[in-house]
Amino acid sequence: MHNHTEQQQLITRLFQNWSNEEPLDIQALPPSGSDRKYFRISYTKGTVIGAYNPVKQENHAFLSFTRHFHEKGLPVPEILAEDQENFVYLQEDLGDTTLFSLLPHSREQVLFEDSIVDLYKTILDQLPRFQIMGAQGLDFSACFPRHAFDRNSMMWDLNYFKYYFLKLAGILYDEQKLEDDFQAFCDYLLEADSTYFLYRDFQSRNIMIRNCKPYFIDYQGGRKGALQYDIASLLYDAKANIHPRQREELLDYYIQAVKQHISIDEQKFRDHFYGFVIIRIMQAMGAYGFRGFYEKKALFLQSIFYAKRNLHWLLENNKVPQHVPYLRHILYEIIASPALKKYDKPSSGLKVSIRSFSYKKGFPVDESGNGGGFVFDCRSLPNPGREQAYKKLTGKDSTVIEYLEKEPAVKDFLEDTTSLVEKSVRTYLDRGFTHLMVCYGCTGGQHRSVYSAERLAEHLSRQYDVTIDLQHNEQLSWPS
Repeated sequence: MHNHTEQQQLITRLFQNWSNEEPLDIQALPPSGSDRKYFRISYTKGTVIGAYNPVKQENHAFLSFTRHFHEKGLPVPEILAEDQENFVYLQEDLGDTTLFSLLPHSREQVLFEDSIVDLYKTILDQLPRFQIMGAQGLDFSACFPRHAFDRNSMMWDLNYFKYYFLKLAGILYDEQKLEDDFQAFCDYLLEADSTYFLYRDFQSRNIMIRNCKPYFIDYQGGRKGALQYDIASLLYDAKANIHPRQREELLDYYIQAVKQHISIDEQKFRDHFYGFVIIRIMQAMGAYGFRGFYEKKALFLQSIFYAKRNLHWLLENNKVPQHVPYLRHILYEIIASPALKKYDKPSSGLKVSIRSFSYKKGFPVDESGNGGGFVFDCRSLPNPGREQAYKKLTGKDSTVIEYLEKEPAVKDFLEDTTSLVEKSVRTYLDRGFTHLMVCYGCTGGQHRSVYSAERLAEHLSRQYDVTIDLQHNEQLSWPS
């Protein structure tokens, strides 16, 4: 595996060969949970993304799938250049706005605004096209590490859950009884039609939003499988924290979207859907255990709370198949486990209150009584509120986000302010402090300050074990 400098050199060389010019700037993007490294390259015509991934088979899968999807007219990043021998490629830059970044950052299940629900529906219009149209003519031999979500894949996920979550969380189980139910559970899931493209990690951080439209990324783990897995992944995405009522509404919408392409037995589809929800949650819990219990990365343990709450809903609403009684028992044991109850609240105890406000109406009140914290002035930044097209929009609207993300001054401002806040967050966590307040102000409290507050909330919720309390003080007075 190449070091950071070598990775950047390989990407720079590929970029030079493709563009016939030198990059103006290369910035490493925040690391993901894999060995893949991403760089944003600025040049005279804009920006592109350079990627380095030392796993050659995974690169082949991603590039092969992307070319195929692009030919089908599906919303994926365009591949601009590639050097598979040196593990690098260039792709279209879709920006930094993920679906996750637009969601409320709260541990409580709150109903999403209509605009967010509409965005989900736009995504669900596209998902069956990937799964059904995308599977037609796709070279499934390029899949890595497995060509299909078959019995072997399912058992890998179930054993991952057993050894990295149950074992490390101290949940006692009967090995043979659990193995018997795992096999019966696989038999049940394999009844579903599995001739479609299964994205594998279809969740809110892998959906980019640009010009109000969704684009899909990170499908290199895709394989042949059932339709239900991906919609289960999206609707039960842990930190997206979708309210049960809206999950059911979106499931209904997705089923109707599928029917635009193929005929399905709706009742059988729904029955199997909840089975795939359960295996997806167990796979995710295996990852929480591996990253959190084994690798000691406390951030991953935050998601146990959401997974437990989803399991409780499934059990209480009789969505666990009746013919796996021991598995049902184990899921109840997880919910009741005294050792896991400590994850029901943020382990750090640190609450970060983030506010946007208008300087015309004064500073936000620190209701904690601690005083202090940060107040950042956004008024020096380019102001979309001066343009008629944006006057009735806010810093949460995708067109305003795109306007601001194109401005280097905004990027620098966010990097600087985020760096300052992060230093305090780390110190507060080390010293056991319980509250930090961060405020972003602009003239009307509508565009720049809202955008900045949203980006900080997204970053901190992704990187730290803290509770985020995000409020926009001028929201009630925004034009309709």
